[in-house]
Amino acid sequence: MSDRACGPAGRRRRAVAATAGAGLVGLLLGLAAAAARAGPGLGLPPLPAAAAGEARRAELGRQLFFDRGLSSNGTMSCAMCHLPEEGFASNASRQAVGIEGRSLRRNAPTVLNVSWLSVLFHDGRESSLETQAWGPLLHPDEMANPSAGHLLERLRARPEYRGRFEAAFAGRGASMDTVGGALAAYQRTLVAADSRFDRWRWGGQREALSAQERRGFDLFTGKAACARCHTVEARHALFTDQRFHVTGAGTPWQPRGPVVVPLATGVQTTVSPAERAAYEREDAPDHGRWDISQRPEDRFAFRTPSLRNVSRTAPYMHDGSLPTLQAVVDFYAAGGGPVPDRSPLLRPIDLDGAERQALVAFLKSLDSQALPSLVRQARQSRRP
Repeated sequence: MSDRACGPAGRRRRAVAATAGAGLVGLLLGLAAAAARAGPGLGLPPLPAAAAGEARRAELGRQLFFDRGLSSNGTMSCAMCHLPEEGFASNASRQAVGIEGRSLRRNAPTVLNVSWLSVLFHDGRESSLETQAWGPLLHPDEMANPSAGHLLERLRARPEYRGRFEAAFAGRGASMDTVGGALAAYQRTLVAADSRFDRWRWGGQREALSAQERRGFDLFTGKAACARCHTVEARHALFTDQRFHVTGAGTPWQPRGPVVVPLATGVQTTVSPAERAAYEREDAPDHGRWDISQRPEDRFAFRTPSLRNVSRTAPYMHDGSLPTLQAVVDFYAAGGGPVPDRSPLLRPIDLDGAERQALVAFLKSLDSQALPSLVRQARQSRRP
């Protein structure tokens, strides 16, 4: 080492570099810690005890969430189906798109407020965020890793992860438990409540909702009976009963008319039945919860999604078959799809145009005030 490097100037340069590095790490940890400390927000119940993650785990999970290197060919990340700018879902296609452009069977659900869900995926096949993460990582059409061990060996060999798992998990290196734990810790920071509805309902801000939106809420809990499944409690609202229902959406019995296809944010086109017939193939029907439970009553049943931030997560239903909130309201006003054994909770409802518009307006009032902050935190200061 030269005298110059060892002299006062060299020592100052090294000190500045060390301070800058420490500052970056501090910023990363601070952002994760702030998200973890933010709490559930107005309108949500207390955060489950299991959601009390550590800042280092959440920051590591954020890096993993955006890392395309977690897929077998280095092209797919979790965030490519759960885009922060699109409500941590995907607005560009009905079904999610996996590795090498493969179309998946179902729509990508949002991961906002996922910490409160007792069952995960549209069919409820997982109940733990820690284990849920490995489904997409190993699915041949999603991230297509040939085995858990293969992915873990790659992670252990990458210099940007050296020591990161050990620091976050008390000396434990990359494993199925720690990878799942880090991804779960990050997703538990994605708390998005404190909507205008919450401020009106529980925050004492009587002018937070317009007259039309208040009328929509009255319909939601009354005549339209939406709250039978999208529940609203006395002190909070998850807007889901976390149960499974047969609505008839996306089944072979659903009428096949023109379809509005989202091409990009704010850009869409309409495809006629004749145009669809030229390229569309008939897939085997998606049996939903029945694939997991094997109970006859669960055939074509799917989990009730939360409606928080619903205006940001189009298209809708488990297969993305309904492109807009207006289409969703029309679908349920008609009593759901014409499928055998449809839920007895569904029935045709006589709603005029103004009432349907009021319901849509109310649903749009459920957007969280925290969303812009969550997007910024997701996108800035990630490690390379």
